[in-house]
Amino acid sequence: MNRGQIIDGKAIAAQVKSEVRSTVGDLAKQGITPGLAVVLVGNDPASETYVRGKIRDCEEVGIHSELIRLPAESTEEELLAVVAQLNDEASIHGILVQLPLPSHIPEERIIAAICPEKDVDCFHPMNVGRLATGLPTLLPCTPHGIIEMLKRTGIEIAGKHAVVVGRSNIVGKPISFLLQQHHATVTMCHSRSGDLASYTREADILVAAVGKTRIITADMIKPGAVVIDVGMNRDENGKLAGDVDFTEAKKVASYITPVPGGVGPMTRAMLLVNACNAAASIDNR
Repeated sequence: MNRGQIIDGKAIAAQVKSEVRSTVGDLAKQGITPGLAVVLVGNDPASETYVRGKIRDCEEVGIHSELIRLPAESTEEELLAVVAQLNDEASIHGILVQLPLPSHIPEERIIAAICPEKDVDCFHPMNVGRLATGLPTLLPCTPHGIIEMLKRTGIEIAGKHAVVVGRSNIVGKPISFLLQQHHATVTMCHSRSGDLASYTREADILVAAVGKTRIITADMIKPGAVVIDVGMNRDENGKLAGDVDFTEAKKVASYITPVPGGVGPMTRAMLLVNACNAAASIDNR
């Protein structure tokens, strides 16, 4: 059995973006130009970086993008007014409010105000419910990206035991739904799971989405397992590092994603897919 095959998220994301570019061309023949609005409140450095990348991705594939900046001291009412305006804007098919928001603005109220059909993050409670029950909906970008990585690498999901470490609304919970929809048996672990290693060693597919640097060590991985590292942390030297001890884990795993260059590029690519799907759905009603 092969060991340490790298799943190249950058390369797979490039394939997806090429397909999106083709889809944008097909939509243009119908008179449709997908439009994505990104709302940035304040000037958080990490958020600035993410937003620049998203805008650049849109430009590369021909998606119309708008960046709306609001000062950090903006009120909840001011942000809700911007969301309401974008909900009504015919040229905008996808709305993304960059998180985290300043502490005085409740994220759940802003997310709930976004039109579900334009919710390209799939954070709206209605879309989460549709995802959980297997109904058609826009899919959350990171979990969808993980599924695409597995499928395009030729990794079988059906019948496998998948262990998800982390139960966040953004990654842990939705990836468990998607893995089940692809017929995996799913175990979810979290901070209160006793003897974490006893669960992770049983995983054919291990998804680490905790946000703790190198919490998953090589001895916690079943030989030949597929390891998907969603973590994006800073180590003791300030370098980007995942939730998995990559250097040692790749000696045990059959396939493994790196950090950076693994899940991150796929998350951005699937946002473009969602923008196109939203445009096609909204304009063909």
